[in-house]
Amino acid sequence: MLKQYRQLSMSIRPTIENNEEARIRPSKTYQSFVAAARGHRELSFIEKYVRNYITREVHNVSELADEQKFGKYLADARSRAACEYFGDVISFDTT
Repeated sequence: MLKQYRQLSMSIRPTIENNEEARIRPSKTYQSFVAAARGHRELSFIEKYVRNYITREVHNVSELADEQKFGKYLADARSRAACEYFGDVISFDTT
């Protein structure tokens, strides 16, 4: 379990993504991998890697999709063009 050898393989990532979509907790996802591998020592990653992958990859993709849906829903064509030209900041004035 040296750090340089620990990694999430490409075959494990879709399972993590599907479990996150089904709202299965990361600890339960990790425990399912432990049970399938018949022990912690047989895995090439730790539970923290599962949590980090969810935070970094899965949530990031959903945030980008949310931003695109939000832009299509609320902004008119002129606002979308300005947002695309100037950057990705949207501000609301609630006064």
